[in-house]
Amino acid sequence: MEFLIANLRWFRYNPIPMAYDTLRDFIAVLEKNNELVRVKAEVDADLEIAQITDRVSKEKGAANKALLFERVIGSAFPVLTNAFGSMKRICLALEVESLDEIGQRIKELVDPTNLFPGPGAGILDKLGVLPKLAELAKFFPKTVKKAPCQDVVLTGDHVDLSKIPVLKCWPADGGRFITLPMVCSIDPLTKITNVGMYRMQVFDHQTTGMHWHKHKDGARQYQQYEASSRRMEVAVAIGGDPSIIYSATAPLPPAIGEFIFAGFLRKKPLEVVQCKTVDIRVPAEAEFVLEGFVDPHERRVEGPFGDHTGYYSEADEYPVFHITAITHRRNAIYPATLVGRPPQEDAYLGKATERIFLPLLQMVAPDILDMDMPVEGVFHNNVIVRIKKRYPGHGKKVINTIWGTGMLMLSKFVIVCDEDVNIHDYSEVTWKVMNHVDPQRDVIITDGPLDILDHSCPQIGFGGKMGIDATRKGPGEGFTRSWPDEIKMSPKVQALVEKRWKEYGF
Repeated sequence: MEFLIANLRWFRYNPIPMAYDTLRDFIAVLEKNNELVRVKAEVDADLEIAQITDRVSKEKGAANKALLFERVIGSAFPVLTNAFGSMKRICLALEVESLDEIGQRIKELVDPTNLFPGPGAGILDKLGVLPKLAELAKFFPKTVKKAPCQDVVLTGDHVDLSKIPVLKCWPADGGRFITLPMVCSIDPLTKITNVGMYRMQVFDHQTTGMHWHKHKDGARQYQQYEASSRRMEVAVAIGGDPSIIYSATAPLPPAIGEFIFAGFLRKKPLEVVQCKTVDIRVPAEAEFVLEGFVDPHERRVEGPFGDHTGYYSEADEYPVFHITAITHRRNAIYPATLVGRPPQEDAYLGKATERIFLPLLQMVAPDILDMDMPVEGVFHNNVIVRIKKRYPGHGKKVINTIWGTGMLMLSKFVIVCDEDVNIHDYSEVTWKVMNHVDPQRDVIITDGPLDILDHSCPQIGFGGKMGIDATRKGPGEGFTRSWPDEIKMSPKVQALVEKRWKEYGF
């Protein structure tokens, strides 16, 4: 009976741990941890803030800080940049000691042995599944009637984007770009709210571009509205608690809404509120909300834009967002991110995705032990994995699995290593590739979908891809020689020298 009660404990109320409610809560924690610099000098949103941010974001160690610009020329609102721009700050943002903690929570939640006990399972085993299923139910968003993001409501002629200190980041940019937007739209079929992060070029006081790549959920939804010639309502939240800002960047399956995932991350439901002029809910604690619509078939040239690849992306035609209302908090703070040659702030958001979603990749490819996506590969050009090799051709099988899995389909280079390789040490990976690989035997060259921002491919979004199998080879793969052993010192001598090193300070 006691065991049964323990398995039903999820029915009882348990206090949920505290989570950030607002961007201000996170700023306070950054300041407490000496991770924030308040810039008192008057600065310009046209290039100057970007240059300061770029310089600071590339500093090593303690010199790399979040920046709060308190006096921005021509605006009453301060600007926050580089808030997620280090491993320490991204962990503070998601309230963990290590990003792998979140991955482990996901692993426990989706582990099929937990969710689907086998046919021989008893009633107590099946009841043990209930807390796992209840885990997600606790994190559905909570709708509130009144919200800080609607302290000030501006409609009609009062809608004026020039009042918001939107940054121009690089000299050849086509204009000012909103770079940390949470673009909320409703899937016309499932009615699930999608929240994505798509840059928005400011065209004038009341219109922006909507940079929907064809591989993104927002673009897929827009195509459905376009096919029926229906106007698509959109709401753009800017700022909020870190969990929803990160969730807007996460590669979630369409059936899992970002609001629910944010609740899962923060271990507490996200509060949302109904917009004033469109039928969409947005995070209640956002700093700004832009409400409006995108008309089907309307396009306008957007760009160029200094992108996270370190190169300018080309100007092209994209949908146009018409703003019907701007709402914001009193004394709102405008958060922005700067992208360019890595490392930048987006590198750490990308690393969060790498660690958090590894368990989901392992569900479709359980032979993958670990994954690394180098910052220099800008998170869509290079994937390195290690496997416990079990049969001839196993490395090539994993390469093709990666190319067939979600947004990893865009990977231009895939490198597979043995289980004893530290794939986070790029020197070690390079050593293995250059010594293990026979180009004729171990390299796959094919073509397929690539990221829209990859400027090397012959046509936009499609080009060549390379897979490199850097695992040890055996007779089953045509290697009839003996594979050499690595040079290693004996453990006994290593221990002896280690002892003497401490004693004599060699």
